[in-house]
Amino acid sequence: MKLPPFSPSPQQRAAGVAAAVVFFVHAVGNAHYGFFRDELYFIICGRHPQFGYVDQPPVVPLLSALSQGFGPSLFLLRLVPALFAAAGTYVTCMLAVEFGGGLFAQSLAAIVFLFTGVLMSFGMKVSTDTVGLWSWPLLALLIVRILKGTDRRLWLLTGALAGISIESKYSVLFLLAALFVGLAATPQRKILFDRWFALGTAVALLIALPNFLWQWRYGFPMIELLQAGQNGKNLIAPPLLFLVQELIITGIFIWPVWAIGLGWLLATRAYRFLGYAYIVLIAEMLVFHGKHYYPADVYPVLIAAGAVPLEAWTRALTPVRAALIAYVLVFGGAFVPFAMPVLPEQTFVRYEIAVGRILHISKSTTATEPGREDSALPGDWADMHGWPQMAQTVERVYESLPPGERARAVVFAGNYGEASAVAFFTPQIPVISEHNQYWLWGTRGYDGSVVVQVNGSCFKSDGLFASSTLAARFKDRWAIGYERDIPIWICRGIKKPLTQVWPGIKLYE
Repeated sequence: MKLPPFSPSPQQRAAGVAAAVVFFVHAVGNAHYGFFRDELYFIICGRHPQFGYVDQPPVVPLLSALSQGFGPSLFLLRLVPALFAAAGTYVTCMLAVEFGGGLFAQSLAAIVFLFTGVLMSFGMKVSTDTVGLWSWPLLALLIVRILKGTDRRLWLLTGALAGISIESKYSVLFLLAALFVGLAATPQRKILFDRWFALGTAVALLIALPNFLWQWRYGFPMIELLQAGQNGKNLIAPPLLFLVQELIITGIFIWPVWAIGLGWLLATRAYRFLGYAYIVLIAEMLVFHGKHYYPADVYPVLIAAGAVPLEAWTRALTPVRAALIAYVLVFGGAFVPFAMPVLPEQTFVRYEIAVGRILHISKSTTATEPGREDSALPGDWADMHGWPQMAQTVERVYESLPPGERARAVVFAGNYGEASAVAFFTPQIPVISEHNQYWLWGTRGYDGSVVVQVNGSCFKSDGLFASSTLAARFKDRWAIGYERDIPIWICRGIKKPLTQVWPGIKLYE
């Protein structure tokens, strides 16, 4: 039987146009500066496919590694978040339609989505939050459609999406819990007793099960890592500062759109559960000391909701609508350099200083880890600098070893960023590290008799090696503070096998 041709509705066409525009903006603006520390780590992890990793589920590493199938390419890597930003835009537009909005609501929602700083950042570089740009608002859209009477078997798709989201970043569990509480607190709670809801939940658990079993097999390293973050690695914001940070990262001048959306959801009986879910989600973040960007993938839902009353309030006021769009374009666009690497470094530094003086906002206001803002550039921008040059410096030291030593030598990197840079840019050089997934990968059979150590001192305090030689120093003015001046040592004559040392140097953080 021949299927009828697909004919998109006007709303779907409008959403598709908006998604294409967002994709184009990201495709043009994303691939600047260089590979981010975590992106290099994702690629290397993805080249060692597993059901899980110490500090992340498998989806993002696999996508990252696949993007490099034709060779190293920052452009192709950054197309991955561009695609999810485009998909997130499409879903946000369709949510606005589902909430009762028309073309203006769709347009406004798409523009606010694009210029919301934290969402633009998620769509700029690969991170475990990238998939959530699409999956979090899509979860809301599917549930809304189920509540409106769509075939209840849609719970199976919702469950599959939830499972994929869990395999992308564990924080979606907080969203799922918040949505459950939101539904349970409203008359729509009856859908929670539907057998299709139970089956959808089973699908989600089945998809997430391999990763859970992986974590269980290795002693739940993610829990150990999160505990380390609570004990000094992360800066824990008090509740009031956390709420202020939410306003800053979603746009100092455009956050009222999602705030209006939150009010509208709470005031609208059919969608009140989404308003409750947001409040519960933020409460969870405060209780568990989450970073300010952890709940950020939920904002497309609120943005879509906010666009609907703004459309209604301006229905006969075309000049006001034009002014509103212009306002978002101007005040949202002014902060693009903070979320997309479009300015040359020195120009950005001057721009950041000027904006900081005008708004009286310092880097420390939104800092999430100590030391990451101790650089000329913001932490994310700084962490896109120096990696290939650092790897080349390590390569020169490694290649300077006599052939006999080189055959036994291994590079020992101080953290996963350094290790991944060496593995990515100089793949012929063996590298190990005590940090996160690298510790779990172990010594790779090297005995440690000759070690090229990156960013260390040959364990001098432990007297582990008979001799140590400072072979080089790598410096980069734009790198993150603790990577701007990296010593590279040659360590010889290990006094006990590296396999015996390994268990005591594990660093999960």
